Order: sequence, then C-alpha cells, then structure tokens
Amino acid sequence: MSGNDSRTHDIVLDGGATMRVAAISPHVFRVRLRSDGEFAEPGLVRYGIVRGQPGDVALSVSETGGVVRLDSGEASLTVSRVDGRLKLRDADGEVLLADAEAPISDPAQGFRASFALTEGERLYGLGDETRDRLDKRGHETPIVLRNVVSYVPIPFLMSTGGWAVFVNSTWFHHVDAGASDPDRLVFSARQGELDLYLIAGATLPELLDHYTAVSGRPALLPAWAYGLTWVCDDRGVRARDVLYEAHMFRREGIPLDAIGLEPCWMQTRYDFSVDKTWNEETFHQPFWKPHQEPGGFSAGLSNMGYKLSLWLCCDYDLSEYEERLLTGDEGAEDAEEDAAQASLLAADRYDEDVIRDPHFVPRYQDTITRRGEPWFEHLKKFVDNGAAAFKMDGANQVCFHPDRRWHNGMDDAEMHNLYPVLLAKQMSRGFSDHTGRRSMIYTAGGYAGIQQYAATWAGDTGGGEKPLVCILNHGLSGHSNTSCDMEVWHAPGIHFGFLQPWSQILCWHQYNQPWFLPPEVYEVFRFYARLRYRMLPYLYSMAHVAARTGMPIMRAMPLVAPDDPASDGLLTQYMLGEWLLTCAFTDTLHLPAGRWIDYWTGEAHEGPQDLRYDPPAGRGGPLFVKAGAIIPTWPPMDYVGQASLESVGLEVFPGGSSAFTLYEDDGVSLAHLDGAVATTRISCEEEAERVTLTIAPREGAYEGMPECRAWDVELHLADEPSAVTVDGAEPVGGWEWDAGVLRVQVAEDAARARPVVVCCVLG
Repeated sequence: MSGNDSRTHDIVLDGGATMRVAAISPHVFRVRLRSDGEFAEPGLVRYGIVRGQPGDVALSVSETGGVVRLDSGEASLTVSRVDGRLKLRDADGEVLLADAEAPISDPAQGFRASFALTEGERLYGLGDETRDRLDKRGHETPIVLRNVVSYVPIPFLMSTGGWAVFVNSTWFHHVDAGASDPDRLVFSARQGELDLYLIAGATLPELLDHYTAVSGRPALLPAWAYGLTWVCDDRGVRARDVLYEAHMFRREGIPLDAIGLEPCWMQTRYDFSVDKTWNEETFHQPFWKPHQEPGGFSAGLSNMGYKLSLWLCCDYDLSEYEERLLTGDEGAEDAEEDAAQASLLAADRYDEDVIRDPHFVPRYQDTITRRGEPWFEHLKKFVDNGAAAFKMDGANQVCFHPDRRWHNGMDDAEMHNLYPVLLAKQMSRGFSDHTGRRSMIYTAGGYAGIQQYAATWAGDTGGGEKPLVCILNHGLSGHSNTSCDMEVWHAPGIHFGFLQPWSQILCWHQYNQPWFLPPEVYEVFRFYARLRYRMLPYLYSMAHVAARTGMPIMRAMPLVAPDDPASDGLLTQYMLGEWLLTCAFTDTLHLPAGRWIDYWTGEAHEGPQDLRYDPPAGRGGPLFVKAGAIIPTWPPMDYVGQASLESVGLEVFPGGSSAFTLYEDDGVSLAHLDGAVATTRISCEEEAERVTLTIAPREGAYEGMPECRAWDVELHLADEPSAVTVDGAEPVGGWEWDAGVLRVQVAEDAARARPVVVCCVLG
C-alpha cells in the first residue's frame, strides 16, 4: 500500500469486517470495528459531548506484509489485516500498548478488547466507581451508574506506560484491569460495538490533557462558586428563615457566597414535572414581581451578596430535545413515532443484565415529557426569580428504567449512563443561553464528559475518607470541579471540607449552622472559611489551568509524584493546586522529595519522608507548602466581588527557580471563552546571597479589570535580609521583618509596561 495523508482510514480485515481508524489529534487514534462497515455515531458523539471527527492531522498510511501502519508524527498505530490486532507506538517507535488477542465487535453480541499489561505498569482512572484505591491494576468493575456504589463511572484508564484508553460507549460494560489475568486489560460488553480512543502521552498529566481535549475540558465555574455554598435545612423552612440565616453569616463575619434550598421550595416535594411552582405558603413569589426587585426574597439575598441555588430532580426524556436539535421539529416527530412503534427487544437480552431481572421489556411509556418543550424551558422563570445555581439530586438519574424505551430509540442499557451527562449539558447550556452567564450546576451522577458541564459532589455519602478518594479518582479521570458534604462537627472534617476544589455544607435534617457548634470547633470553622476566601485567587488560577489542560485542582499523589513508591497508597493525601500539600483523617503525612514548609508553623522539612503530624490547636490537619511556592491572596471579604482588587497579596516561599501564573477574568460572564482573561506571570529566583521576585506586566484584559495594582508581598526567608530594593531603589514606605517574613508593598507601573522587581540581599 502506498502512503497517503487521509485523516480517516477504513481497513478491511481478512474476515470481511471493517476497522475504521481516525486521527483525532496527533496523540489520539479512534478505532471502530464492525462486520458490515456501517458506522453510526454513538450517543456521546451524536450529541456533541465527545469529539468524534478527525483533527487537522496529516495521517501517513502505509502497508507492509499485511500490517497497516498509520503515523501522525507524534504516535503511530499498526493494524493487522489478519485479525485486527493493534499496536500503539510513540514517536520513537516504542510499543506502548498492544492487543493480547483479536478484538471482537458485534452490535447484537457486544464487544471485547484485550490488551497486554507489562510488569510494574500502574493504571488510573475509571471515575467514581470505587473508593478503596487509586491504582486500578488488579481491579475489575462494571461501568454502570449506580446509586452510592458508582455515582460517576468513566470508561477511561491511563497508564504509567505512556498510554490511555477511552471506551466510547454508554452501554453497560465491564473493565477487568488485571483482576482475572494479571497481564491483561479487558474491556467487554454484551451489547454495542467496539469504539476505542487510544491515546499516547509521556506522562499522566499529558494523558489527561489529550483525553480532555477529546471528552471536554473541565468547566470554569463562576468565581463565586469556588467560595462556600450553604444548603439549608429542609424541614418546614420559610423564606424568612433563610433570609435571617443569611443575615447571621454576615453578622458573624463568616464568608459565604451561595445559599441552597432543598425540595422544600416546591409546592409539591420532589416534583419531577415541568409544572413545578414555588411553595405558596413558605416561599410565596408575587406574580407581579417576577424579578423580585425590590423587597423580594431572592432580592434580599442578592442585596446581601448571595447567590440562590435550587434543588431539582429530573425524569424527563432529555433525548427528545437532543434529537430535535439534530433533526428539526419534523424529524423529531418521526423519531418519536419510530421509537414508540419499534419492535420490542427479546427478553433473553436481559437475563444477565445489571438489574438481574429478565421480565422487563422496554416500551416508550414516558408521561412527563412535553414534546417540543426543552427541560430547561420551565426553569427560566425560576432563574428570573433569582436562582443562580441548581443542585441536581441523584433522584431518578441513578435509578434504572429497564422497561423504558427512550425517545431516541435507546433502551436503558444504552441510555442510563448517558442520561446524567445530557441533563448536565441541557442545564448548563440552558442557563448560559438564558442569562449570558456561566452556570453553576452541581450533580451527583455523571459519566464521561460530565466535567465540561457541571460540578459534582460525592452524593449522599458525607465528607469523610471515602469521598476524599472519590474526588481523587475524579481528578485522575479528567474531572476537576468536585466536592462533598462537609463534616462540620469536627476539625478534620472542616479542614478537608475547605481544602478542596469547591466547598459546600448540607443541613438537610440537621442543625449544622456553625454558630451552633462547640466554641472551639466554631473558631476552627471561622478560621478555615476565611483562609479559603483568602486563597481564592490561587484556587481560581488552578481552575483556569484545569479548564485549559485537564490537570485537576485537587491532585492525587500519582499525578505529582509518579516515581515515589508511596504515592499509590496515599488515599487521604493530595496536592491542592501546584503548591499546597495536605491530608485529612490521618496523623501521618508523606513528604515527597524536596523541601516543604509547614504553613501553620513555618518549620521546614526535607522529603522524602513519612512525617507523624499533630496539628496545632485550632487546625484540623497539616498544610505544607512546596519550596518555590508563589500564592496570590485576596483581602478579607464576605463574598466574592465585595472587596476591591486594586491590592492583591503574594505569599512567596523561595526555593530555586519557580514561577506562577495568576489568571483573572470578570468571574461571571462567558467572555473568558473569547479570550477576555488577564494573566500575570510571577517568578522567583533563590540564589546563595539574594532572592529576586519579578512580577511581569499583566497580559490581556477583561471588563472591570483594575487599571493599576498594588502588591502586598510576603517573602518567607530563613534570615533577615540586609537590603531590600524595588526596581533598584529603596521601597516606598520601607519594609518590615517579622519572625521570618519580609513584608513590602509595591505598585505596578501605571502603564503596565514594565515588570516589578523585588530584590532581597541576604547575609
């Protein structure tokens, strides 16, 4: 075969089946297999969740001895015409991943792909399907969304061997990552066809980057969503109760941005329909004041700086709207008729399904959905009433519908995993289309692609060690905006609850208001709440990084210390962004190689070592800073946007050469998608006799950006400097030295054209 530059290539195997290979990017090959060569797009691609079309890649194709080679320049894939066996290689020709047996694909009988595993290879991913481990080598699991057991399964695995596999299927299927045979990774299903994305990347962060380029980058939430969310009690709560509770947070000086209502806000609790209304007795909304100004309930919250969040449940047929988007009104009606009249599936297809019940046969029996009315349409009035966020409960997302055929013709075995992603997509886009603002949708259920539409929390499982592992596994699967219900009644729970991507507290049927805690616990809560808001520019910058690369805010240790043999066993330890190391619910912290500074005490330690740690009074666990850290901070505020940002702090812990990029935008609109972002690169050089901090001019702009900025710099140094200069001169206002910390305020050039350089001479 002569070479060509086609981006998609069909290879007819000796048995007559067709294998279709597409170069999605230079590092990603999509491989599909069918006996008849008729390839229809599965739901994740059909509905625009996963990228299915080839990229702008010059794919060189050649054949030698019955083996077809497809080369993108960064990776190559070979396919045997005899049986379709695959080999993925890197740019140097080294084999990364190879089939252990011939792949099988038959829509009626399912698919199977088996790959050889090498000695010492470790595997990560699969989302929230187990909370007992990080390394999935030796583990097996069904890829099925299940309440509590598996809230967000994600059919993605990446390896320390430089490869990853994403199974582009929503059918119930199974992954065996060396449990049955320690040398084999097997993906299998009883229904559906083989559709794999094979990914090459030298490191785990690179693999996450390539994967999220296909499955969607993590959403950048509104800035306030990275603050604190408070979800109220659900027992007869009235609007007046919520307003006075909101007032108490402000009076107590506890920063808080969002207040959520549970099902109590609805006239009919757990109303799944599009006919839901406010509870007339407890949350009366005058029809003549839909926007609440002045004097309305949500206006009162807004005037105090709060965002309102509403709890929802959903059993709507979301596929009807997705099909309508693709086919138009007439096509949608035809599709519904086809689905309603489709021949019933044979019961024996369900004799071994996940529900273990052969008596259900799918029928189109939905009585809730209104044809032609998108799910989000009925929610616009609540947004107009002031709702700025929605909490999507597990509710019917996590329930099986074995007797339902959905509008798009799918039965539950194919639609069940897809449903929560469609819900998040329609909620997120519906909100943004209606308001022009970023959405804050948070949900318990999910699947591949959920990261681009919604945040998640760990469901009704509390905020202890298991939810911590859940969040780490999410980060190892391309999802960054994750959280869990904070355990406010003890210091370790508070410590963990505030040191994660976003923070929330659920009351439900408890009085978790912080002022009802014992005095010593209350003070711990107040401290951590203020600490989180102080560090929000750091966390928000890390959210920007996640939205660009897939590297999560909360990072499991294998992501940051893959060569440290202890990393896989550190189930309660993580990096929060680039510089902060912490753990919860344990008295032992593992320090990787390098110098680490105790954030509470200033004491320095050298890694690698295991450190037994007793936190100081008023703290719930350790917080260490990596040497070289540059951490931007905000002034005190009760909610995001309250305080002016003409002055921003910098906490600097010199260590060799280091740098940090501060990302800023308007925090609310969608303008960041069009580049309305300002970045400031801050670097630090530690030498034998001096430390030099350089603040580069801001690049880019956004609406409302401060014209000029002062920086309150805190340099953590081992010894008092003998001289300090700013841009070569004595700093205006002088400088202070206090117990290992140099403090100096500097101002950037009014024209933002020159860097600010702070130099400390040591000794």
